[in-house]
Amino acid sequence: MPDLAVGGQAVIEGVMMRSDDRIATAVRVPSGEIKVKTDTFISLTKRFKFLGIPVLRGAVSFIEMLVIGIKSLNFSADVAVAEIEKEEAAKNGTVYKEKEKKKSNALLLAGTVVFALGLGITIFFFLPLALSTLIGIEKDALSFNLVAGCIRVLLFLAYVWGISFISDFRRVFAYHGAEHKSIFAFESGSKMTPDAVAGYPRRHPRCGTSFILIVALFAILIYSISDSIYTVVNGVAPGLFVRFGIHFSLLPLVAGISYELLKLSGRTRDSKITQFLIAPGLWLQSITTKEPSHDQIEVAIVALETVMNITEKSELSVKRIPAT
Repeated sequence: MPDLAVGGQAVIEGVMMRSDDRIATAVRVPSGEIKVKTDTFISLTKRFKFLGIPVLRGAVSFIEMLVIGIKSLNFSADVAVAEIEKEEAAKNGTVYKEKEKKKSNALLLAGTVVFALGLGITIFFFLPLALSTLIGIEKDALSFNLVAGCIRVLLFLAYVWGISFISDFRRVFAYHGAEHKSIFAFESGSKMTPDAVAGYPRRHPRCGTSFILIVALFAILIYSISDSIYTVVNGVAPGLFVRFGIHFSLLPLVAGISYELLKLSGRTRDSKITQFLIAPGLWLQSITTKEPSHDQIEVAIVALETVMNITEKSELSVKRIPAT
């Protein structure tokens, strides 16, 4: 099965898909219509050759996907808010007028992103280091990072498992499953219909969830080496804040190598060794993906066919939104 250069992300009532040269985000609105926003996008790794070397391209792609993901989520949230406002206008007997986006909205989004990233870094990055330091094993680099890594993974698993019980997140996880199924079907050369796509697995080896797990596990090795080097050079183990600074600065390296491992797993998914190594990531996707409905699969198909520039006649009501 070929490993195509297409990936995606679930958003609010929809799916975002990304190819080599464009991004398409499809969102289902209450009327049943699917709104699709398409933007051209050429990665920095394509525009600047030196950024395309292995490992470095992974770090760049990691940052780009964060930006793309946030923008796609923002679009889906805007669509959801607009639909709520339309319903309220209809109930009040007034005419709905689409509001212009203001700079204040952009600032609010930026502030929200900074707060979310700060909270994530505190909980999933700093807290494991602090708890491991309290245990008193900071002098043994390997033991320290094994404990910190286990705490980090457990916190992440607890977070994902916890939100899976929230109905809104379960719908997002179902769209996540629809995204995976449609990509699997497309890679297999299947007919892109809801009935055909529904039969494919909802767990994919190149999933971002698996990427996060690979990062968490691979970080144990990299951070153990960096802590050992610091101890040898300075004659003392790094303190909490020094260790945090070193580990955080090495995160692009960890993400870059993890990206290469994830790409390799996609190309060698039929290998028994690869299947064994990616098993934990696929298991985790049992939580982060749910079985989608045919309506949700339709949205994923629209996003995928749009991003791959496939123009086929469809009975679905699709509204194309000009690129920004």
